[in-house]
Amino acid sequence: MNSPFIRHVAKLRCAPHVLSSITCFALSTYAFQVNATDANILPPLQLAKSLDHASLQVDLNGYWYAEKLDGIRGYWDGEHLVTRQGNHIHAPEWFIRSLPNIAMEGELWIGRQRFDKVSSIARQHKATDSDWRSVSFFLFDLPHYPGTFEQRRTVLEKWVTTINEPHIKAVTVSTFKSQAALEEQLLSWTKQGAEGIMLYRGAGLYQAKRTDDLLKLKSYEDAEARVIEILPGKGKYQGMLGALLVEDSNGVRFRVGSGFSDAERKAPPEVGSIITYRFNGKTRYGKPRFARFERIRNDF
Repeated sequence: MNSPFIRHVAKLRCAPHVLSSITCFALSTYAFQVNATDANILPPLQLAKSLDHASLQVDLNGYWYAEKLDGIRGYWDGEHLVTRQGNHIHAPEWFIRSLPNIAMEGELWIGRQRFDKVSSIARQHKATDSDWRSVSFFLFDLPHYPGTFEQRRTVLEKWVTTINEPHIKAVTVSTFKSQAALEEQLLSWTKQGAEGIMLYRGAGLYQAKRTDDLLKLKSYEDAEARVIEILPGKGKYQGMLGALLVEDSNGVRFRVGSGFSDAERKAPPEVGSIITYRFNGKTRYGKPRFARFERIRNDF
């Protein structure tokens, strides 16, 4: 138990001027638990349950909120940066060199409505240095730390201060006074191009599963589009509707492939008809995200 690695962690990370003795004890214990993630093994992540306006009546007392960043979820296992699917992210050495030998979780993010760009960078084996200079790693949790979210948050902020790198940041979290205030914040952020809101239960422990201690709230929008083509289905939808190719009022064409009942797939909307679809914001190219069918607009 007194390996050079552990002595190194204790010496490097538990200097009295950096962290309190209690925090250092917890982090020393924590360091024993960290193992590097093997390629293609899914990291043990906490997953959020979804909320919508209809379910906003749940008791949200004791939760903290943050903007849901539209980026790539990154898991730092103490040695490697990987995606939620366990795939290695080939970040340059300077990007990860200051991260400590503990598990940390965050979002690789460039800006609102820039998912396509950050996704492209994260997938490349040799992305350019200038590309990575545009990326920030916004940390939001310490998966193995034995404490509540509020306790983990305090330690996380100290780590970010200690790391002291401009591209390593802590996601901003706040409390809210009422559900009305939360909905108002969601509306404001959505208008600015944000994806939604994340809610963290202050007293919640980190659990590597889907849990009520972590919730995501997205605002959805709806709009109309004209059916251009009926695309055939495959597999279980063989002989039925697979998706609709539609065009919105701006002339943008895209596919709507979800939200249909089996009956609607057997008797799909006709070419030329107008449908209403729901979506969660738009890409930088004007295409709706997660477009799904709602109904045929027979009043047009």
